[in-house]
This record gives sequence, structure tokens and C-alpha cells, in this order.
Amino acid sequence: MQTSGKHLVPVFLALLLPLMGGWQTDPEPEHAPVSKAEILTTMKRATQFMDDKVSYQGGYVWSYLPDLSRRWGEMEAKKTMIWVQPPGTATMGHLFLDAYHATGDSYYYRVAKRATEVLMRAQHPSGGWNYMADLAGEASLQEWYRTIGANGWRLEEFQHYYGNATFDDAGTAEASKLLLRMYLEKREPAIKKALDKAIAFVKESQYDMGGWPQRYPPAGAFTKQGHADYSSYITFNDDVAQENIEFLVLCYQALGDTSLLDPIRRAMDSFLVTQLPAPQPGWALQYTTDLQPAGARTYEPKALSTATTVNNVRQLMNFYRLMGDRKYLARIPEALDWLEALRLPDDAIVDNRTHPMFIELGTNKALYLHRRGSNVVNGAYYADYDPTHTIAHYRSTRFVDVADLRTQFEAIRQLSPEEATAKSPLKSGVKVELPRYFTLRGAKISDLNSRGLSRRAASTEEVQQLISTLTPDGYWLTPLRVTTHPYIGPGTTEVAEGDFRSQFVGDQYDTSPYYTDQAQEGISTGAFVRNMDVLIEYLTAHDQAVSQQGD
Repeated sequence: MQTSGKHLVPVFLALLLPLMGGWQTDPEPEHAPVSKAEILTTMKRATQFMDDKVSYQGGYVWSYLPDLSRRWGEMEAKKTMIWVQPPGTATMGHLFLDAYHATGDSYYYRVAKRATEVLMRAQHPSGGWNYMADLAGEASLQEWYRTIGANGWRLEEFQHYYGNATFDDAGTAEASKLLLRMYLEKREPAIKKALDKAIAFVKESQYDMGGWPQRYPPAGAFTKQGHADYSSYITFNDDVAQENIEFLVLCYQALGDTSLLDPIRRAMDSFLVTQLPAPQPGWALQYTTDLQPAGARTYEPKALSTATTVNNVRQLMNFYRLMGDRKYLARIPEALDWLEALRLPDDAIVDNRTHPMFIELGTNKALYLHRRGSNVVNGAYYADYDPTHTIAHYRSTRFVDVADLRTQFEAIRQLSPEEATAKSPLKSGVKVELPRYFTLRGAKISDLNSRGLSRRAASTEEVQQLISTLTPDGYWLTPLRVTTHPYIGPGTTEVAEGDFRSQFVGDQYDTSPYYTDQAQEGISTGAFVRNMDVLIEYLTAHDQAVSQQGD
């Protein structure tokens, strides 16, 4: 579970883009000196290594040492574990399917199916997914939660095993979309059965008011330091509602299931009923079922969130594009005015972080996040008005471009409902195909090792570099800037020496991931996806320009 602010391209935009086959780029003026055969060979060798050597029964975590002696998802993982949360198994499955579409090589379909089948094994009986699965069985997974998971100080979502599924961090959404795409390829009944379960999970877990809990089905409560269990709260954090709406819209497009229209509409309307009235017309990360703002993890106070407010304003504009109903635009100006009023004084802005993340209910005061102690046993998080010595892993301030949001809003409200929905898959009456490529849209990821791997137009120079840096064994080495302390036992009650207030990790008992200045080179699924995307994009955009040498 990360903070809000990581975005896939919204479904309506991806569907309305004219390219439908990935991001178009202008071909380089000269013929590219990279042969199609070189690109195809590099893609194949890299994929074979990942499938044959790195995957566990077709599943993946996020990063590995080259000798595979250690591996990590959001936390250190066992050999038998697979990660569902992006950029894990589902992301890899999407990438393989994209490669199949780009090359026509059935090998990529087979490895995509391997990833799909292991996700089907990991699917919770309710139809959703947890962050990860352990193919060694339930006892092995629970042992991981009692040891590594329980001692990740800042990763409270892993400190308790609920035994159910989660919408957090897009794992369930990304796995569900992969099932949809794979089913549409060959209409296999087994995949359809799993897809139907995923659709039913999204529908059954939806509250009457249209929102979704973070986890489902309801499980035993986990309280921490006096904070109530938040897993049943209506959740906007990490785009839970947005991801579910996107999945349902894609299913409606592809399957023509009109029973999905009501859940889609109710989900959009949930953004309206959760916006607070003036003088604080923003949104919180999550709400109780009686629509009151609520806290979540111990560093997520009961407060309003500027990040959630920005994202929800964007989504309301998207909903107008999909539905053509001006009710989705009606209160956006209030939210923008409120955000503008929250801008920090110039002398308080650091690194262009213009706004507080959390706003106290009733006062509009900024809340800042802190911690004391050195591990999960002796440590604690708290919020106050002091902007100094805040925690590093969850920023207390963020950049908000209110002027840009206003520009977008003014442009969209000039559109009539008919103009706005001219290409809407819900209103236009025109068959809108699913995007042919998914990973080229940009990945929504929690993997710190993959941060900064920006997507840009594929260049000949970059393609040549990827071809030349593939090792003889068939993998790309990536600096693993993030590591963890190995689990050595439960944390102690004694606070270790040192200042851990603004560090990513506490003492030697803390199993949370942290940045290291002694990065080892290793294998990253996020980097692999990004590198393959470059090759796929270049291959498709330059199909007529690349040299046919070796074809």
C-alpha cells in the first residue's frame, strides 16, 4: 500500500487515443540500423531466461540477486512465493501478451498463459487476490507473515494475515485484467471461469453507496496501538475505486455484460457522496461505512488528503467523458479553490512540494507525520503540526498544480455532453476495442527499484544499448538500490542507538525495504518490463523502417 499519486492512464483516455496499439512516436528520419531479427532475438532470449530461470512455476516477485539466493517483492520473499502486486506476476503476464501481439510468436502466448495459470492457482476462493501467494501452501505463507511480514515497521499492511483478498496497490485489478485479455485471445473455459469469479468479487464487495473496502471478504479485525482496523473502510487510497471502475468498463466493452453498468454508475457516484461540504470540500483516503473520514495505517491520520482530492477531481472529469452527466463537474470548482487556499507559504516550500498531504478536519491545519523508536515493537507513528523531522517513506508534503487542474477543468466543461461522450465506450454506441498493448501505457508500480525508469519514445541508441547489455545468459543487470535486513528474529523493546525518525528503515530487526548506497546489481521485473516495452515500441513504430537484414 503506497500513497496516492501513481496513475495508469485512465481507461477512458486509453480507449479514446487514436493509436490503440501503444504510444505512437514519430519514426526517426533515417532507416534504423537495428535489424528486426536482432530485436526479436533479444526479446526471445530475455524472456526465455525469465521464464526458465527466474520464474517460480510461472510466477514472479520483483527483484532477485543474479544467483537467485535472495529475492524480493515489496518485502523479502521466499523462493516459493509469487507477487501479484505490480510489477509482479500479472504485470509480466501483460508484458508477454503484449510481446505476442507485437511479434505474432506463439511462444509469448504460452509464457503469458503460464503466468495466468499460476495467478488462477493463487486466486482467493472469493475471486480476488492477496498481495502475494506462497505456492508451498498456507502454512508457509502464515510463517512468512509471522516473521518477515510482522517485522516490517513501516509496512503495516503485511503485519497481519487476514486470509482474504485486497484491492490495494492494483494487484487484484491487474490480475483481473490479465484474465480478461487472455480469455479474449482464445475463449478458454477455464480462464472464463476465473474471470467470472473476479468480476463477481468486484460486484459482491461493492458497498451500496458505490465504494469498495480495501480488503474482502470481511475478516477478523487487526487493531494496532489503539487504531481501529481499516480494512473494511471505503477506500480511495491507491486508486481502488478507479481501478475497479476501469476493470468493469473493460469487461463491459469486451463482454457486453449490461449488468456491469449499474456497479459502474454507483462507483462513479461514490465520488460525489464522499466529497465533504464547504468549508472543506475535499476527500479523505478512506471512510467509515457511514461516510465519515477515517484513518488507516498509524501514519495515515483521520484527515483530508490533498493527494486524494487531486486524483478524485481528475476522475470526476473522466466520468464526465464517460457519462456526459454534468453532476460530475458541479463541485470541482469548490475543490480547486480549497486546494489553492492550502498552498504552503513560499518559505515553507521545499523541493517544490507546495501542499501538505494531510489536512486536519475542522481546522484546515496541515498535519505532519513522525515516528519514534527503532522497530515495530518499540516504535510508534504520530501526527502533529511540526514540519520538522518528518518520516521519509510517506511524505507530509506534495506538489499540487492547481493551475493545471483548472485549465483541464475549463476545457472539459466547455464540451457538451454529446461532445464529451462521442467516443465513450458507455455512451457512444460505437464499438471501442480494448487497447492492444497494456504495459506500454506505463506501469503502476510499488517497486522502489523501478522508480525513475521513465517511459519515453524508443530510440535507436537505446535499442542498441539493450541489445548489447543483455548478458550471455540472457538477462539485464539492474542496480538494486533497495534492499532489506534479513529476518533475524522479532524486534526488541529496547530502542537502538541512532536517529530513525526520517530513515526508510529502523534497526537491524526492521525488515522494511530501504535505499542502500551499496547497491548490488541484480534482476528486476520492473526493469525487464520497461526494457521489453522499449523493444516492442521500437519494433511496432519502426516496422517499416527497420532493416530487414536476417529476416
